[in-house]
Amino acid sequence: MDSHRNERVSEALREELGEIIAYEMSDPRIGSAVVTGVHVSPDLKHAQVHIGFSDSAEAAEGIRALEGARGFLRREVARRLELFRIPELHFDADISAQLGDRMEHLLKRVRRGRPREAGG
Repeated sequence: MDSHRNERVSEALREELGEIIAYEMSDPRIGSAVVTGVHVSPDLKHAQVHIGFSDSAEAAEGIRALEGARGFLRREVARRLELFRIPELHFDADISAQLGDRMEHLLKRVRRGRPREAGG
């Protein structure tokens, strides 16, 4: 399969999974999870789905919830996308979102000229 098709499939999966997770799943363990990226294997058999969470405690529970909903998510993707093969979904927590949030918080503190916290 050519890499352009692989990129299109990855992007389509990211969009659809993002919408399903954000608007159609009611599991409170998922919270404010965001699909940050999807990487599909060249043979379309597997898709690594990167999920951003607001904190690491939420991430562990959220990944477990998504793994439990894997069948539902795969069926929904199959219903929405016209693909010959729907990949197996594998989820992992994307910590870059957490790191970005932490950096943003620290930058805001610096901009305000706020003194360092006690002990820091």
